[in-house]
Amino acid sequence: MIYFLHGISLSGVIYGRKIICQSVWTLQHNWMKCSTSTIYALSTPPGRAAVAVIRVSGPQVIMVLKRLARFKKIPEPRKLFLKKIFDPVNNKILDQSLVVWFPKPKSFTGEDCCELHVHSGTAVITSVLQALGKLPKTRPAEPGEFTKRAFLNDKLDLTEVEGMADLLNAETEAQQQQALSQMEGCLYNLYSGWKDRLKTCLAHVEAFIDFSEDENIEDGIMDVTLKSVQSIFNEIQNHLADNRRGERLRSGVKVVIVGEPNVGKSSLLNLICQREVAIVSPRSGTTRDVIEAALNIGGYPVLFCDTAGFQETEDLVEQEGVKRAFHRLQQADLIIHVKHCLELIEQRNIGELVNNIYKPAFLSAFDTGNVDSQNNLRSEHAEPLKNSEVIVAINKSDLLPEEIIKENLKEKLDKECVISCCLISCKTGYGLNAFLSLLQNKIKNLCGDSGTFKSSLTRDRHRFHLIKCQKYLKDYVSEEETDIAIKAEKLRKGLIELGMITGHVCTEEVLDVIFKDFCIGK
Repeated sequence: MIYFLHGISLSGVIYGRKIICQSVWTLQHNWMKCSTSTIYALSTPPGRAAVAVIRVSGPQVIMVLKRLARFKKIPEPRKLFLKKIFDPVNNKILDQSLVVWFPKPKSFTGEDCCELHVHSGTAVITSVLQALGKLPKTRPAEPGEFTKRAFLNDKLDLTEVEGMADLLNAETEAQQQQALSQMEGCLYNLYSGWKDRLKTCLAHVEAFIDFSEDENIEDGIMDVTLKSVQSIFNEIQNHLADNRRGERLRSGVKVVIVGEPNVGKSSLLNLICQREVAIVSPRSGTTRDVIEAALNIGGYPVLFCDTAGFQETEDLVEQEGVKRAFHRLQQADLIIHVKHCLELIEQRNIGELVNNIYKPAFLSAFDTGNVDSQNNLRSEHAEPLKNSEVIVAINKSDLLPEEIIKENLKEKLDKECVISCCLISCKTGYGLNAFLSLLQNKIKNLCGDSGTFKSSLTRDRHRFHLIKCQKYLKDYVSEEETDIAIKAEKLRKGLIELGMITGHVCTEEVLDVIFKDFCIGK
């Protein structure tokens, strides 16, 4: 068993030669040691199919092979054998299956493993699982326990475990590629590189504390260390300044469609989704709640939200709809603001109107009493879109009386508008190709291209520890007059934060959060 901490790591403040121990980081939990039990589970989804795979891992795997598959001697590793499966108590034949053995440590979990490829009938699966349960020191696996054992046996680090979880949940090609990069160790290699360099820096500082009086330290070692710490700080800063592309790709881009009543928001959503997601009616205020639809746009996951029209109203239900629209507006990665084209043809400064569409003055056009002040959305304080992309879709161009007016309006929009906008008609399809192309490009920019997947930050947990590490490094660099022993402690704490990401320093609570979403059998 390889523990996260090899031995005991002391984190303390040094005064002269005295170390005052602040905390001892050890993880000697019973469950973290290699278990003596052998676990088993169905690793393929239940239901009608040709084959079901039952996975077994632990010290009793050889017994399983001999008792259930009747092997007389240990089989050749990683080779499929056609064998009958027997009940170990009554010797009843349960199925004829393919059996494969993976001896430790060259297995997924790092333990002895085997797989039984049985027929996927419910009765077959149930009987084989029950037969496994009749053997001594075997038990059903808990959710994620196979992967947890792989982690505890140093086959995977936490970032690779999380990449595997993301791969299992990937619904688009972009999500798949990002998860594969993480599962193959791209983040681990990056963070481990910083950790190794930080260890070297800490070693230099500790050596300076212990041996500087004896003049056995080369000149300028502290200056070299300072530059190295500053370099690591800058690299972490650049890594964090990614506009949350990796996290957005993992969870999906939130696109919110907003505008006044009856401008065609629901019609636009139906056209994008190519199905009747929302009810379309000439009557004002048809949409009162937030209507959601998940789509794959160019390989990227997108969640579209159609919202209630912004308006002053005495209707309590419509007021709640406006509140929810503003709430989604704050959460949006991309906002599609739909406007009626007839509102613009008489405007002299179309560009100014469109470019300023999300400044606080825009919000003051609505009854602020309809917006919950606890959500910090009142017009005088409103800044909901400082990190959001915006597309203005000017709809119902089919109502323009003459084609020349349409072309003049389109020309003015292209010339005067800084913000992205399109003149469209949900009824005739005019301008929709240009709009969809613009939408896809915006989504791609929000998530990044395939070249960024190799080092994308994908989870809030990583960001949290990197920010804390960065703070300790900043303290080391900026506090020039601080005692050198205290500065060494800053480096130690920075190392701990990096170790928390990969799992070399960890807590049981962190592991529970990471593994709880895995299915049984993985």
